[in-house]
Amino acid sequence: MTQTPALSDSPSAGLTDWPRSSGVLLHPTSLPGPYGLGELGPEARQWVDWLQEAGQTYWQILPLGPTGLGDSPYQTLGAFAGNPLLISLAELKSWGLLKEEDLMTGPEQHPERVDFSAQTVWRGELLWAAYRRFQAGEGQVSAEEFTAYKAAQASWLDNYALFRALKEVHGGAPWYAWESQYRGRDQAALTRFQQEHFDVVEHIRFIQFLFERQWQALRAYAGERGVQIIGDLPIFVALDSADVWAHQDLFALDEQGQPEVQAGVPPDYFAADGQLWGNPLYRWDRMQAQGFDWWVGRFARSRELYDLIRVDHFRGFEAYWEVPYPAENARGGRWVPAPGRELLTEVRRRLGDLPIIAEDLGVITPAVEELRDEFELPGMVVLQFAFSDEDFWNSPFYPANIVRNRVVYSGTHDNDTTLGWWRTASELEKHHFRSFTSSDPAEEEVPWQMMGIAWHSRARTAVAPLQDLLALGSEARMNVPGSATGHWGWRVDAAALTPELAARLRDLTEESGRLNSAAPAARD
Repeated sequence: MTQTPALSDSPSAGLTDWPRSSGVLLHPTSLPGPYGLGELGPEARQWVDWLQEAGQTYWQILPLGPTGLGDSPYQTLGAFAGNPLLISLAELKSWGLLKEEDLMTGPEQHPERVDFSAQTVWRGELLWAAYRRFQAGEGQVSAEEFTAYKAAQASWLDNYALFRALKEVHGGAPWYAWESQYRGRDQAALTRFQQEHFDVVEHIRFIQFLFERQWQALRAYAGERGVQIIGDLPIFVALDSADVWAHQDLFALDEQGQPEVQAGVPPDYFAADGQLWGNPLYRWDRMQAQGFDWWVGRFARSRELYDLIRVDHFRGFEAYWEVPYPAENARGGRWVPAPGRELLTEVRRRLGDLPIIAEDLGVITPAVEELRDEFELPGMVVLQFAFSDEDFWNSPFYPANIVRNRVVYSGTHDNDTTLGWWRTASELEKHHFRSFTSSDPAEEEVPWQMMGIAWHSRARTAVAPLQDLLALGSEARMNVPGSATGHWGWRVDAAALTPELAARLRDLTEESGRLNSAAPAARD
């Protein structure tokens, strides 16, 4: 690998202390394992061990919520809940809630791709079997622990369980297509429903309990090895979600539950027509009148799940792109101010300083930068964007211009892999890359050169998707923004996570001054 120049580290005034560090981006569904989808069990622990061996401080993931249509972790059925698909079947077996014969009935396994539809059906049946055994007093899970969990999480869990039960009884239909008594949350009707379908509602609570039990154990395991979790908090929530159904007054909806306006972003380097997300927009005036209680609760929940919180689309706290509903694309929107300063002040007053990373990509104004810097939040830099600028040397993404209070990425889940990027890069981009690295690399060397640029930058933290460590092409891309289906399913082959790869990443991490202090001594 061609050595990239080490850049001087001159911290900006007024920023909080945060040592140089690095990490890897990999969503848990992409982990290897025997049951067709990454889980929170043995393979996740082996991954944490590999990160520690490689000297990494962070494991960054995508949102953990239960996915709906399209399988996107950014359009979940509950912003406070966990994805049942991630529950480790091996651990349920070890707890006595599943049997070996249960695990022999699964769909065809695809080691490099997730078949979300087949996995959802199969795992749903297994989780019912686990619940039945728990009800019968089998297994190594105490009823007292389940009861304590329900009490601790009741503020969101009760609404979520009721929402999912209603959705199940209605054949998966969205809440705004239910009968008016359920759509409008008539309390007498909801009470009757819970009584008549108690088993379904309780089963959903139990699934969330299993997720929480496994996730917190995995997070503790990581913490013991000096590996912290960077979680992801999308600024908007899905229309068909427990959050919107339970708090309709906080969203811009009509009487039928349809959005009056919808969220998106204007045209940018991700999409020429902008991105039409379809999420309902907040009634910020009502949220502010309630002391931002819903947002405070959401940040508090994120703090329970993660060590650091990446706020996706942070610029929406300063102003958001409001698009008419319906619309064919996001071009016809407008910017509307948001009370981000008041929100973050209240969150800090009630929860203290939170370790937040501000995803500040896209159309960023001085007002957004001012809000980010006022709360001393690190922003993001994606190096793939740096080389496309005609005025490369004056770009804020130009590696030598990256300031300390940033998290720098070779690419993110929304980008092509770095090898895929290189294969389709313009001659201008390739010229800038070759000029900066003083090299003419073979294409398989480009991902590690890009990582070298990130790791040697001033940024306090550097992150790369695992696909870049493995020098994989576009076939391993996680998502294409603006495209609704066919994404999120990439999985890593366990054989690819070799000691040699860990050693190579550790060497880069150590020479760039980012080594995890809890990493074991280097092997001879």
